[in-house]
Amino acid sequence: MARNRFNSGTTPEEELPKAKINKQTIKKAEGLLVYLKPYRWKFIIGLAFLFISSLTGLAFPSLLGAMIDAAQGKQKFEFIHPSINALGYAAFIILFIQSFVSFFRVKLFVEVAEKTIADVRRDTYFRLITLPMDFFANRRVGELNSRLSADLSQIQDTLTTTLAEMVRQIVLLVGGIAFLVFVSHKLTLFNLSILPVLVISAIFFGRTIRKISRQAQDKLADSNTVVQETLQGIANVKAFANEAYESNRYDRNLREVVEIALKGATLRGGFASFIIFCLFGAIVGVIWYGSTLVLHGELSVGDLTTYILYSMFVGAAMGTFPDLYANVQKALGATERVVEILSEKSEDISINIAENATKEKVKGQLTFSDVHFAYPSRKEVEVLKGLSFNANAGEKVAIVGPSGAGKSTIASLILRFYEPQQGKILFDGKPASDYALTCIRNQVAIVPQDVLLFGGTIRENIAYGKLNATDEEIINSAKQANAHNFIQNLPEGYNTIVGDRGMKLSGGQRQRIAIARALLKDPAILILDEATSSLDSESERLVQEALEILMKNRTSIIIAHRLSTIREADKIVVLEKGKVIESGTHEELIQNEEGLYRYLSQLQFEA
Repeated sequence: MARNRFNSGTTPEEELPKAKINKQTIKKAEGLLVYLKPYRWKFIIGLAFLFISSLTGLAFPSLLGAMIDAAQGKQKFEFIHPSINALGYAAFIILFIQSFVSFFRVKLFVEVAEKTIADVRRDTYFRLITLPMDFFANRRVGELNSRLSADLSQIQDTLTTTLAEMVRQIVLLVGGIAFLVFVSHKLTLFNLSILPVLVISAIFFGRTIRKISRQAQDKLADSNTVVQETLQGIANVKAFANEAYESNRYDRNLREVVEIALKGATLRGGFASFIIFCLFGAIVGVIWYGSTLVLHGELSVGDLTTYILYSMFVGAAMGTFPDLYANVQKALGATERVVEILSEKSEDISINIAENATKEKVKGQLTFSDVHFAYPSRKEVEVLKGLSFNANAGEKVAIVGPSGAGKSTIASLILRFYEPQQGKILFDGKPASDYALTCIRNQVAIVPQDVLLFGGTIRENIAYGKLNATDEEIINSAKQANAHNFIQNLPEGYNTIVGDRGMKLSGGQRQRIAIARALLKDPAILILDEATSSLDSESERLVQEALEILMKNRTSIIIAHRLSTIREADKIVVLEKGKVIESGTHEELIQNEEGLYRYLSQLQFEA
């Protein structure tokens, strides 16, 4: 459905999956309990304060009932005869104790939850960004972002609020029922006879109403999709004069939303009326029956007041349990998704930046020896079939061929985003596996066709190639990349915010920033993946000049469709269907009348 492509109209928290509470889900949740361990004493003290706060709350109905009886000259207990003033002082003392412990209970629970979730969030994020590329190929960015935001927020809410509230309501429920039986077992039996009717009705109506609410949300999401699609393609809407059609389409969706909402309103209204009747009917019944007991001397007025207050405690506690249970289910579902990431096998990368430093220098010789490769998500499709070629240190080697020949796959394998199923990739004659992963990536730089810049400043984007670079090094790299002049002409210069994905800069400007970043990194091996294919003539000239400086004295692997840009390469490797079918210089390959390179060159020349 269309709503899968856009916002569904619901919040991330509403879309969280619920997990059934059983041994399996609880066992998975134990994976996060290790994060609670450093703060366990604060958590235990918080729980103790929570129990004290809940127990002191249970004392108020008894004190208020005792005050009413004392005002009538009656005493609740034969061996104690407190005055109204003494009971009032006792109530305020208990209130002060409850306020005092409640403050520390809230403070401790929030502190434990914030620190625990911060630790989980940090480890989840690091595990996420160190997972292999294949993990990201099979998942949406929005889904992964949801695990760091909505999922962890749900777990945080459960630790700070839901868990504490559940414990408190259990204490109030158990304690309240015990006091109800103690005050009057007759009234308690009368109350329990009404309870099953309320519970069964609440479950039935609740499920039906939730189902209708979900339908209404889905229909509203459809109407939001119409708006988004129309506004995104507004030029097409106007070009085809379909404003009236789109308006009618939106109106039809809204009418369906209204129809479902009215159906839900009818159910909610009926349920609300039923609950009001039963709830107030129960209160009237309790007071009526309780008044009869008071009239016959079986119950005092104070006891009846105490009973009504405890009934309210018990009713409120029972009313909150469905929501609390649903929140716990959501938290367990969120925990499963977070634990799933934490249990994934990550790449061998240390969080310590010093450990990521280059330990072994690579001169730049690169060899592919009988490499066979298929992407893990498509194992049945072999992309490279026995690929072999060699690039000596400092050489410019161009990789050409039709789309789907495996050119970009070579770049991914050099960066060790993936490992070949067969064959070897050698750096300076040594297998890639002999080097640390970060050792290779620190000495290989790539300038892609579609440059991704981060949303910060130009200075930060260039410095991404060398995080501890000085301003002088950054400016020098920009000058070599033909970027310094246009950067200086910007109002904020190097402090200019480039916007999301660098959208405030042109394609040529983004390319030159990427080249400056690569220059600053000073790699031994450079990969140019269609670096100038989408630029206009003037931008291409500036970028090409910068690339010539970047390629100087380093091994360069140039992946290109436009063959005019690679004529000066030391070697050209021609691929077709994952195999090398030709190799040599431009002059050598162009002489082969039956060769694919000559054929592709003639096609581009004619175009």
